[in-house]
Amino acid sequence: MSQACTRFVYLGTDNQVITARSMDWKTDTGTNLWIFPRGMQRTGEVGPNSITWTSRYGSVIASGYDISTTDGMNEAGLVANVLWLAESTYPQYDGKSPGLSLAAWAQYALDNFATVQEAIAVLEREPFTVVTNNVPGEERLATLHLSLSDSSGDSAIIEYIDGKQVIHHDWRYQVMTNSPTFDKQLALNEYWKEIGGTVVLPGTNRAADRFARASFYVNAIPKTSDPVETLASAFSVIRNVSVPFGISTPDQPNISSTRWRTVADHKRKLYFFESVSTPNTFWVDLNQIDFSQRTGTVRKLDLGPGQSHTFAGAVNTHFKASAPFRFLGL
Repeated sequence: MSQACTRFVYLGTDNQVITARSMDWKTDTGTNLWIFPRGMQRTGEVGPNSITWTSRYGSVIASGYDISTTDGMNEAGLVANVLWLAESTYPQYDGKSPGLSLAAWAQYALDNFATVQEAIAVLEREPFTVVTNNVPGEERLATLHLSLSDSSGDSAIIEYIDGKQVIHHDWRYQVMTNSPTFDKQLALNEYWKEIGGTVVLPGTNRAADRFARASFYVNAIPKTSDPVETLASAFSVIRNVSVPFGISTPDQPNISSTRWRTVADHKRKLYFFESVSTPNTFWVDLNQIDFSQRTGTVRKLDLGPGQSHTFAGAVNTHFKASAPFRFLGL
């Protein structure tokens, strides 16, 4: 029972950058949308030696089970996405060194950095140990990798393989799915690039096939300066690599249905959300949010069971003041 998501970055004309992702999961992810202002006091939630920080940037995020940040964009235009990677193995945590819960990994990036370069400059020094825990309601550890993208089109993918952090940082790294590890996905994709996407593309729901399709389509869709057309193209690609809802593949139990999709417009600071349970796409306008430490407040948009509550258009006014959730930790 695996999370099997897809993420890509579209690089358009007129400095347009779009990051889109799908969330594929076997059961309801308990996702809601949250607004977090600047100045929030955070902790790594792994005991007495947890790292602590104060959020420098406000953000809009999609939660997982309201105990983790799975996706989001901050006011500077940095986007963070976490996707499942079964091959992930994290360092053993001794409880004595600085630690950060995996559930807060994406939020740490959104709170602290405006650009991918800023984030990587800190993360490559390994200022903390990432500490995982069981998936809520399951007897298995969460194994995730993190993608970052910013308004310049820069991109990075951070994985933990054999207990060691591996960073892939290049604007050309536009696509991320799940297994295998990112270096092997790049190698597999080279095969399909040689064949050419207009001849044949792999059509299954497997991660490597979705990687190949997303890589071809994200660079085949038109480069237009019209933001409406750009968004339409980005949505069409992320829908193309989504997994049909309710699909049953007994021989491939790790393939899960797409539950929801997000599309982040870095330039216009719009964060779009689309649930497969409802007929509408809606968005949050980060330009219209008070992220200030003095008057900004934590606010929540309750998406309902299976993200089935229906919204349309800009939903800023539908958020309700709420106490922040606590990140899952030790």
